[in-house]
This record gives sequence, structure tokens and C-alpha cells, in this order.
Amino acid sequence: MNKIFLLLFLLPVPVTLLGQRLLKGTVFDADTKEPLGNATVTAGGHNFQPDANGIFYLDDRTKVFDVSCSGYISEHLFPTQLSVGLQKKVAAMDEVVVTGSRTAQRRSEAPVAITSISKQVMEDTKAQRMDQLLNKVSGVFMVSLGNEQHEMSIRQPMTTKSLFLYLEDGLPIRTTGVYNHNALLEMNLTAARAIEVIRGPASALYGAEAIGGAVNVITQAAPAFTNGSVSLQLNNAGYKRADVQAGTTVGKWGFIVSGYYADKTNGPVAFSDFHKTALTLRSDYRPNAHTTWTNTLSWIDYYSDMTGALDSIKFARRDYSSLQTFTYRKVTALRYKSMLTQRWNPNSSTTIALLYRNNSVGQNPAYAIASTPDPQKFKGQVNENAFRTNALFATHSQRFKWLQSRVAIGGSIDFSPQDYYAKFISVNKDLNTGQYNSYTTPATDSFLSKYNTGILNMAGYFNYELNPFKRLKLIMALRYDVFKYYFINNLPASASVRTASTVTTFSRITPKLGLTYNFKGIGFYANYAQGYVPPQLTDLYSSVKVAPYLLPQTFFNYEAGGWLTLLQNKLYADWSIYRMDGTNEIISVRQSDNSYVNENAGATRHTGIEYGVTYRPVPALSIRFSGTNAKHTFIKNNIKGVDYNGKEMSGAPRFTGNAEVIYKPPFLKGLYLSGEWQHQGRYFMDDLDAYRYQGFDVINFRTGYQLKRVGVWVNILNAANRYYAVYASKNATASGAAAYSYNLGDPREITLGISYRL
Repeated sequence: MNKIFLLLFLLPVPVTLLGQRLLKGTVFDADTKEPLGNATVTAGGHNFQPDANGIFYLDDRTKVFDVSCSGYISEHLFPTQLSVGLQKKVAAMDEVVVTGSRTAQRRSEAPVAITSISKQVMEDTKAQRMDQLLNKVSGVFMVSLGNEQHEMSIRQPMTTKSLFLYLEDGLPIRTTGVYNHNALLEMNLTAARAIEVIRGPASALYGAEAIGGAVNVITQAAPAFTNGSVSLQLNNAGYKRADVQAGTTVGKWGFIVSGYYADKTNGPVAFSDFHKTALTLRSDYRPNAHTTWTNTLSWIDYYSDMTGALDSIKFARRDYSSLQTFTYRKVTALRYKSMLTQRWNPNSSTTIALLYRNNSVGQNPAYAIASTPDPQKFKGQVNENAFRTNALFATHSQRFKWLQSRVAIGGSIDFSPQDYYAKFISVNKDLNTGQYNSYTTPATDSFLSKYNTGILNMAGYFNYELNPFKRLKLIMALRYDVFKYYFINNLPASASVRTASTVTTFSRITPKLGLTYNFKGIGFYANYAQGYVPPQLTDLYSSVKVAPYLLPQTFFNYEAGGWLTLLQNKLYADWSIYRMDGTNEIISVRQSDNSYVNENAGATRHTGIEYGVTYRPVPALSIRFSGTNAKHTFIKNNIKGVDYNGKEMSGAPRFTGNAEVIYKPPFLKGLYLSGEWQHQGRYFMDDLDAYRYQGFDVINFRTGYQLKRVGVWVNILNAANRYYAVYASKNATASGAAAYSYNLGDPREITLGISYRL
């Protein structure tokens, strides 16, 4: 019998078993080639599931058969077509998402503002950076600071604050307390199968920093059969890149490797070179239809010159030169995760994940260069922030017949030792050109800061769903977190970081309530959620002798939204309206002795409406619009003696929009044409609302053609060569004496690419 089963696996179609001829087929995702073991095959009036590798068998007397899977378009087929690639449904209500509840569910059952960016969108966009994808989502504007560096705006102004959580396969890529606004450059976009974006707090499920939103990059599983691709691209801005992805399945094991190398040299902006290597190895072991063991290893090696922003004079003159010649940022990030999922029965499953992280961010930052009392001498610093993580995550999901309810219970423990140092440097400036051309370190022990922190986070949560009525679903979630920071200062009190060694403890209970209601293509949701973030290490252990007593910053979010499909699913629209109040926000407060100490003394309010419309009058044509109207206001903020109460926050456009038209002509299969418009409205450059930036409009065009295994494409970004700042600010004070700062948007970039499918 074992030999017979071995033959069943090894032999191509047809297979003979005890006189009966069987036809062997495979069902998989048409875009990612991942096997769909949860599909349903219907033949001769009987339903059955493929195995974990998407393999199924049909009697050779079968005339026709049907294949269906949740979130995919069903297929009615003849036995001559046994390699079945299912296309995802176009209607967003039918999409299957996992970030909303940590388990797979239809988009229409998630009481949150959530959007999924599919593999097909990634393939069509040929994005070099994450912002070129995320900015298609209503309510999201990711600010490109050059070479994949960035800051974020999701229900918040454009900011570098720790108000956003970045995940990979549902697990945070960084540890709490050492947030870095550039964290998404630690991702490997080539390895992504989908990107899911939650707008609004998600702390009840994911913990700290999930306040403005959460971005979850879902890596691609091994394919059902051997396939892959390689591609090369370059553009007029000095950018070059090579991508590779290849995978296969052998028996119960699947393997896939995804990666790219990119570099940029001699671009139009001086001192803007960079290079990055990103590599992800993943294995999927499926011994049966109920068990999956996934192991993923990711490695990022990144280096970039740090140009810095332009002042008002350089910006007005369109001067692309730079005063910097040696400032840089370099990042190494190693992540390994092992996830075991056991599906005990159709109503019960358990997932256990082990996670190891080893991250380091080193820099000679342009923003740290400053003058000294001697006009011919300047100062700066070289620093490095690193941490290592050992973490355990566990989740169990259980369904019940009573009210079709489901409960997910989980917990985690994360221990991350962290190290930081900053060294003083003496900067030399060429007084003729104004360039900072070199630096020296006065002594080997010229430390400004040097400390270690053991960061411990323990958490438990549950998420409960029930259907009291046919179309109504209620969701309740609760999470409890405990944090401990074991801070050890390795320098004397004379250093810039002079806080005494100490242990700081935080705890937090975070609730969430929500509901969804769906009726014949129309849906509605509402939720109340809290988000929080404990103080960052820099909030606590800065220039004071004793660490201040600080509480987690807390945000209370109230929102409602909905979705609908009309015109036989040709028109899809969704919307959400929200109000989020921030309390206990950490700000620097002037003391009676004129010193400044961080306190939980700030409060803000964030209100807005997000909306998206997609219209497909014919299958070949898609028209999409995403928009956001928002207002972000200081309610209680007196920072360093300056009163901002009632002022709008800086870097907060009232309106942001993105629209796209995509055409794939049926008479020339493989051709793709698109035009995209990105708009950012005007906003205040300073928190006293004295200076405005007008915003910008950028037009992008993309086209590509796939002929059998070979593909070519051309992307023309900022086609009108608009000169603009992607972010502009002015640090105005009560006296009005401060400097303008403009981060340049990319000039026109024309990218040529070619790919080959293995």
C-alpha cells in the first residue's frame, strides 16, 4: 500500500489505482502560486478538499468539476484543465484578511478600517519602495525621506513619533521602547504576498505603538510547484536593482527564496547614494492537512548617505547640492521566526511562534551637526542603537455552536536586551564652500551616552466574536501588558545621558468593542478602541539625573464606517469616520528652575473621514479613488513655555488623495497601462500655525507587457517633473526665530525593467 501511495504522488496524470484511473490536479493562487489546501473541489455531486499541497484526484469518468475557495473566483472546468489557478475576487468585501483578528476572516466581518494590498497590485506597480504601495490606501500617507527612509501619517500628522506598529506575519519587527520611524526599510518587499493596513488603534490585539495604525507585511509561502522569476531595472536617477524569487515543493516540504539588491549612485541630489541587500528564506512543512510548520529567516543590510533637508534659500534656488559629505545611516536586521499551526478540527486551531531578532542602527546623523561658541568649529556625534530579542507567542482559536461564536486567546513574552552609545565628534567645515568635509574623534572614550536596557514585555489577550442575529456580529477584545525596563547607565553623571541606573515598570489594560452588520452587498461597522505606547527609552533616560515618572500615552478612538457594492459588483465603495483623543502625551515642560522635564501633560484630538471608490465598468478597466479629510488639533500642549492650545498640528494636511486608472486591453493580453495622481493639500509648517506649505500634486504613469516568460515595463514617476517638498517644516518659537526645512520630493524618474519567469 505504501508503494501505491508513493506512485500516486510521483506519477503524472493519469494514475491507475486498483483498476481505476485517477486524474491528478493541483489548485493554487494564480498570482502567488501558493497551494490552496482549503479549497473545495466538487465532482459528481460530491465535495472534497485537496491536500495541504493543493493536490486532488478525480475519477477519469468525470465530465466537469468545480473548484471554489473563500475569497477567490470559483471555476467550472473540464478534466483537461487540472492545473487550476484561482484568481482573487475583485470585490474588497470578499477579501480574506488576517490582521483584523489574528485569524483569517472576510473583510466584511472585521469591525475595523482595514485594507489589503494584493500581490497583483504589487506586480502591476513594480514598487521600489513601500510608500509607492501604501499611499494608494485612503487614510495613509507614507513620507519618503529618500532611499527607503521614511516617516508615517495614519490618523496622525506626518511624524517620526512611535505611533505606528510594523508587523511581519503578525509579529512586530522591532521591540517596544526602541521605535525607529525608518523601520519599514527593514522589510523585504520582494518576499511579500500581501500588505494589510489597519487604520486606527489595534493595541487590544497587538499591544504597544498600534495607535495611528498597523502595517502587516505577509510573506509569501512556498509555491505548489517549481517556479520563480528574476528581474533587472534601472532609472535616470542612478537607481539600479536586481530581484530574484524561486521556490518549489518536494513532498511535504516547500521552499522559497526571495530577495533583491539595490543601489543608487550619482543621483540628481548630491550625497544621496545608498545600497541595500534584502534576503528572505522560507520553508513550509505540511505533513498533513491539519499541521503547518513555517520557518522564515530574513536578513537586511542597508547603508545610505544622509543628505539632510534643504533650508529655504537652497529650496528656492532649486539647489540640489549638499553640505554633508560623511553623514550616514546603516542598518542590519536579522529576524528568524518559527511558527507551528495545528488545526485540531474545523472549529479549533493553535499557533505557537518563536521569534529571534538582532537589529542595529548606526549613524553619523546630519541633524546632530551643530555650531559651537567658536564660529569655525562644529560638533556632531556617531551613535548606534542595537537590540536582540527572544520571544514566544501563542494563540488558540475555538469556535462554538452557540451564536456561532469564536474566541481567540493568546499570550506572549518578549525579552530584548538593548545597547546604545553616542560618541562626540569634532566637525571640520570648509569656510569657502560651507561643506562639512571631515570629522575627528577627540578621544577613544569621548562618549556622550552609553547605556544598556533589558526590555521585558509580557502580555495576554482574548478576542471574542458572536452572532446574536443572522447578519450581526459583535466583537470584544481585551489585552493586558506588563513592561519592565532594566536601565544601566555606564557613564558618570557628567555625560549627556546622566540618569542613574534604575528599573521602571509599566502595566496596561486595553479594551476594544466592535460590531459589523451586512445585508445584500451593504455593510456597516462601528468600534471603540484604545491604543497606547509606553515611554520610549529616550523619553525616560535623557538629560536628567532621575528618570521622570511617566505613564503610557493613551488614545481613545471612536469610529464608524461601511462598504457597499452596486451595479452587479462593478462599483465598490468604503468609508470610515473617526475621532481619536490622545491623553497623557509626553511633552517637555518647563520647571520652576527653568529646566525642562518630560511629563504626561499633552493632549490632542484627531478627527477625519476616509473613503475609497473603485469602479470597474468592464473587466479590462479599473478606476480607483482614495481620499482623506482630517484635522489634528492640540487640546492641551504647553511645550517649553510655548502655548499651543487650540492650534492645528504641523505636518497635517486637511486633504490627501490618490487616484488611479488601470487598463488591461483584452485584445492584447499581457499589456498593462496605468495613470496615478497623488495629491497632498496645504498644511501648517509650524505648531503655532504661522507658516503654510502649499502641498503638491504628482502624476505617475506605468506600463508593462508580459509575453510568455518575458516581461518589460516602464515607470515614469513625477512625469511633469514637479519641484516640491514631500515634507516641509519650520521650528517657529514665540520669538519667531527659527529655520525652514524642506525634504525634497523625487524629481522625474524613468525606470526601465525586464523580467523572466522561471
